[in-house]
Amino acid sequence: MKRLFASLFPVFLFSLAAFAQTPSPTAAPTPKPVADDEDVVKISTALIQLDVTVTDKAGKIVTNLKPEDFEIFENGEKQDITNFSFISGAARVKPATNPVPAVKNAPPVPTTELKPERIRRTIALVVDDLTLSFQSTAYVRQSLKKFVDEQMQEGDLVAIIRTGAGVGALQQFTSDKRQLYAAIERVRWNALGTGNIGAFAPIQSPPDNSLSGATDEDDIANNNADADINNFRQNLFARGTLGALSYVIRGMNELPGRKSVLMFSDGFKLFTRSEQGFVEPAQILDSLRRLIDLANRNSVVIYTMDARGLQPLGLTAEDDAGGLSSDQLEQRLSDRRSEFIDTQEGLIYLARQTGGFSIINNNDLIGGVQRVLNDQSYYLIGYQPDAETFDPKTRRFNKLVVKVRRPDLKVRYRSGFFSVSDEAAAEVKQTPTQQILNALMSPFAAGGISLRLNALFANDPKSGSFVRSFLHINAKDLKFTDEADGSHKATFDVLAVSFGDNGAAVDQIGKTYTIVAKDKTYEMMMREGFVYSFVFPIKNAGAYQMRVALRDQNSAKVGSANQFIEVPNLKKERLTLSGIVLENLTPAQWEKLAQETNPNQTAAPTLSNPPSDTSLRRFKRGTVLRYAYEIYNLRLDAAQKPQAQTQMRVFRDGKLLVEGKQNALDVAGQTNMQKIAAGGAISLGKALPPGDYVLQIIVTDNLAKEKHRTTTQFVQFEIVE
Repeated sequence: MKRLFASLFPVFLFSLAAFAQTPSPTAAPTPKPVADDEDVVKISTALIQLDVTVTDKAGKIVTNLKPEDFEIFENGEKQDITNFSFISGAARVKPATNPVPAVKNAPPVPTTELKPERIRRTIALVVDDLTLSFQSTAYVRQSLKKFVDEQMQEGDLVAIIRTGAGVGALQQFTSDKRQLYAAIERVRWNALGTGNIGAFAPIQSPPDNSLSGATDEDDIANNNADADINNFRQNLFARGTLGALSYVIRGMNELPGRKSVLMFSDGFKLFTRSEQGFVEPAQILDSLRRLIDLANRNSVVIYTMDARGLQPLGLTAEDDAGGLSSDQLEQRLSDRRSEFIDTQEGLIYLARQTGGFSIINNNDLIGGVQRVLNDQSYYLIGYQPDAETFDPKTRRFNKLVVKVRRPDLKVRYRSGFFSVSDEAAAEVKQTPTQQILNALMSPFAAGGISLRLNALFANDPKSGSFVRSFLHINAKDLKFTDEADGSHKATFDVLAVSFGDNGAAVDQIGKTYTIVAKDKTYEMMMREGFVYSFVFPIKNAGAYQMRVALRDQNSAKVGSANQFIEVPNLKKERLTLSGIVLENLTPAQWEKLAQETNPNQTAAPTLSNPPSDTSLRRFKRGTVLRYAYEIYNLRLDAAQKPQAQTQMRVFRDGKLLVEGKQNALDVAGQTNMQKIAAGGAISLGKALPPGDYVLQIIVTDNLAKEKHRTTTQFVQFEIVE
């Protein structure tokens, strides 16, 4: 696609010339309702606010309780309720609909980026592949696919995260089902974890000591050593699981309201058993308590599901009991039962302490997911803490107890918090490197500096596939200093990383830039912003996450942006489209162009200023939107010509708004039939309301097999006044 990019705009060097040409709650004495923007858990010196779920005997949410129906105790002392509200999570969610009739091999409906104000539920599905068995992993994959296919709804922001993976591409919260399907494909059994093939390691007959010369005492010593090693590995991997959960929960802090984490796991131990049979606290207990405090502060409810389901704890076909005495066999089965119960205790404790529940001994994993989705309504209750709660001399865990006066109801709530307020916790300063790394790795974009990213796939016969990214930077968010010569200077750090579908970084660029601009150039930058362009070569096809973080050195403000992109394998010779380049024209510019050439041609138009338009993707009503792209691997007829059609569709809020006619592909003047440039235009009428839209391009190859005859590409854009 280098030729197409060359015809559309020059490769941007990061210089001043490139910049210049680029366009552009307070506690109350009596209980009071809580506004929508205050529906979060708070731990401050003025207010302790927690979410409480109340259910009846049938497990249904109770919605008609009043403040006098509750009692709250902090460290055994009763507290006066000052804030009270019921937050309904179910009423605000509508089932997703497919606006286009389902047709075999029809192009998919593109997804729209979900903005924070439209988020109704935030759900992290955490796959604990550090503990899952091979069998459990298969069940979890089925449940995840069922969730995305049937249970995911409009307004859902979802992440599918593996505890054994890196912090890259698939740890991204999204409403894009393509990305979630790609994440599910990476959910596989982790042979390096603690999980076996089945739920348990099979019982094996003891070795024949007469051949090795070993004694029974040697066997006992070896078994004890194996148990110690196994306990060490389990503790190690459990800490890895809790570390992954901490990463997710910290990222979820940036969203309003209560958030949910559902962890699929084969469990972990809170306690270990010594050689003498005594129960001792496991090493992870302190880490677990810190995680619970973090979840409670960030309004995150953790639900846990034992992916093993209901297991027979007796002998199975895999067990080899030959050579075991009845006492030895009973001891092995007893150890199996203890192992099963002990690992479930960790799941139960984690969920209970954060206000969630655990789903154990249940083979209906899909039904368990639905139980979690139905559990999104709660009471938000607050009280004023006393001076001892945040006494700096004492760092303690403040224990909370919530009671409901009606004995027929069950109440779930958060267990407590450490004696550190949210304000004090936020005062911990980060180094510049930590700031930019945290922004880059966060599941959500940092908004201190407004960034708009558009990453486009393309292919060149010589250099292969690559992704060219365009980052639009709002110059108003940077802090410029006035220089003696009248110029204005800003310095900022940029870190751009591409992550593969295994969560590992593939390529990266890290640089520091200084901008010095005067007069009209500075005014233009303030008005229109500027674009930073970079290219990453792609060696292997697959799903990628492009992430960029920028930090202004003068103000210490940080911005970040990210984009999911699929890179196809062109060697399979299947019909493929590049990314879409955009340009916006005024009616006068469009009229002039129409007089000079055929502006509606499907061959690639020559665009004058695509870097800004392609990256910012923000256009005014009453203008004309032009687009260009490349087509790869079209089949050719006997005359070495393609027989293909192109079609344009526009969506808004997931609904089909405009469906263009199918036009025959125009290849006049082009000689390379394996890489064909194409394009078109659409008028953005003044009647179109401001908001987010999606432009979709569909190409149909009449010479290809039916299954691979159609391909599509889409780009999101915004219409403004």
